[in-house]
Amino acid sequence: MGLILHIDMDAFYAAVEQRDNPALAGKCVIVGGQSRRGVVSAANYEARKFGIHSAMPGFKARQKCPQGIFLPPRMARYKEVSNRIMTILRDVSPLVEQLSIDEAYVDVSGCEKVLGDPVTIGRHIKARIRDDVGLTCSVGIAPVKFLAKIASDFDKPDGLFEIGPDEMQAFIDRLAVQKVPGVGPKAERVLKRLGIERLGDVRRFPEATLVRHLGKFGRRLARLAVGQDDRPVTPGSAHKSVSREHTLSHDTDDVQLIKKYLLQHAEKVSRDLRRMGIMARTVTLKLKHRDFKQVTRSVTLGAPTDTSKTLYAEAVKLLEGYRLTAKVRLIGVGASGLTRESKPTQMNLFDPPNQKQGNWSKVDQTVDAISQKFGHDVVKRASLTPASQTSNKP
Repeated sequence: MGLILHIDMDAFYAAVEQRDNPALAGKCVIVGGQSRRGVVSAANYEARKFGIHSAMPGFKARQKCPQGIFLPPRMARYKEVSNRIMTILRDVSPLVEQLSIDEAYVDVSGCEKVLGDPVTIGRHIKARIRDDVGLTCSVGIAPVKFLAKIASDFDKPDGLFEIGPDEMQAFIDRLAVQKVPGVGPKAERVLKRLGIERLGDVRRFPEATLVRHLGKFGRRLARLAVGQDDRPVTPGSAHKSVSREHTLSHDTDDVQLIKKYLLQHAEKVSRDLRRMGIMARTVTLKLKHRDFKQVTRSVTLGAPTDTSKTLYAEAVKLLEGYRLTAKVRLIGVGASGLTRESKPTQMNLFDPPNQKQGNWSKVDQTVDAISQKFGHDVVKRASLTPASQTSNKP
């Protein structure tokens, strides 16, 4: 077993806003949810006392917390601060696995002789982040990843919680099963029907029984119940997918309008991929209907891509293959199956030159260079200009 820390920033987006604007101290700060149809991206702990949480519709958040200060997300700023935090973590250990913009695993096995015991290392990280960045974080310490992640949530905000090797099994035996990563509402209902309320209860059942009721997750749950989690901390695995989405001001079933948004998202996703120096093998279409029913459709490509043309074309195919029977309120495009390797693509001999992905990639790169120097709105497709918003062509 190793020695793993899970670092989770406290109410990250809202905390950055409060740090950048001291006048917000002590007030209910809510990022996102500005419009009636928007959703909350983050809420500070003052706002959470009123029942505000991420993904809550903006109108509900305003009902619960009318005195709340609603701010638009500033993703570029949050990424800037996140990069500084990850640099601090890499100063402690080279084995840092960034899970998202505000959380990461750090493997500090073997660092005790230099940095001290696990709690001392955790306190050191918290002090560095507080002093250098001006924010608080919560730290979970455990011999395995899943317990470290659970531990970081036990003493929030600004907490530190350790599960030592000798305490693991006792902690697992009393751990509420809904706190286990991967146990969603559906799995929780199945487990409750089996009489499983604590993770330790899982050991009463043969693995075959768990697999029969929960599929392959049942096998993983059986291992977690005895403290087995052999996943290593893997540096460089921060991004599993890249996506963009937009909640519409009015529900629509206008396919041409939906395609317009798909084009916007495809361009932004492709730009993000190129900025990170990665390519994607899988394209995903995301739609959320007016009744909040969410639909996703995905396709895996023959070769990875980072071009807007390919992402858009595949998203349109997915849309055209889906029977749109109700209006939608949210439209999104995602890219996953990410790789840093650019693999050769077999081109059709009879494709016109301007249809080839390689040529289109050069166009995207040229637009990137212009946008970086003069701004993203300087060069855009004619179909995305205001005058063409009612056009039938994307």
